[in-house]
Amino acid sequence: MYDPTHLRTFLAVAQTLSFTQAARRLGLRQSTVSQHVRRLEDAAGRRRLFVRDTHRVALTEDGEAMLGFARTILAAHERATAFFTGTRLRGRLRFGASEDFVLTRLPEILESFRREHPEVDLELTVELSGILHGQLERGRHDLVLAKRRADDTDTHGELVWRDSLTWIGAPGLRLEPDRPVPLILFPAPAITRARALEVLEAQGRSWRIACTSGSLSGLVAAARAGLGVMAHTHGLIPPGLEPLRQRGGGGPGLPELGTVDFVLLHGRRRPASQEAADALAAAILAGADRLHRGG
Repeated sequence: MYDPTHLRTFLAVAQTLSFTQAARRLGLRQSTVSQHVRRLEDAAGRRRLFVRDTHRVALTEDGEAMLGFARTILAAHERATAFFTGTRLRGRLRFGASEDFVLTRLPEILESFRREHPEVDLELTVELSGILHGQLERGRHDLVLAKRRADDTDTHGELVWRDSLTWIGAPGLRLEPDRPVPLILFPAPAITRARALEVLEAQGRSWRIACTSGSLSGLVAAARAGLGVMAHTHGLIPPGLEPLRQRGGGGPGLPELGTVDFVLLHGRRRPASQEAADALAAAILAGADRLHRGG
């Protein structure tokens, strides 16, 4: 009833919230992406899975429901294909994931991957995105899931999703407009650190470092204690913290942080790891909405 190609296209649009970005990810024309979505809507007997205008794309209630079904159907499709073709992935797969995913459902995706491919030795490295990019260039990883600045002209990698950065802090935190902004930061070369300092410097706003940690858990603990504010991805806000702009003046005059891309980047392909890396990349892309939508 549901064509796997149409389901993959639907997931790409749902995760990027952009028909244009989905087309780039899939290597298709935008008209083809729209056609796939229309055919899936016809197959489901629903009028619309997305609502869109000139400024935004959003899932309808039926579209939200389709997310879970699409993941389940595609996972079953992959299992059936592997079973009947007799292909079993083997070898060592070196995967790097950014600190951003420590508190997300990425472990569930990795658990499913290991269950489906028990003969793949998965080696996980969790690091700052900036460090992972450097390690990938030096050939230390086969696949990396990390942040990239949205204005980065390097088109290498598959876009998983694009999200806004926002200032977050503990509930009830208030900043004094005439005092330096207390910052909770990853160490250099963290992308969120660089962006926070750039926009504050451009605004002429004074700041001070209240906490530095290479661990997201450490930063979250400091933020929950009310030590300061963090620049963080809106779709990955940790429990117990919230955007400052939602508290009616709790973050006076803080500048906009812009957007950031989450991308999958393949390393220098080795014959033993290429198929495993492709399979894990496909699993992450299929479940990407679970990472930043809490679904």
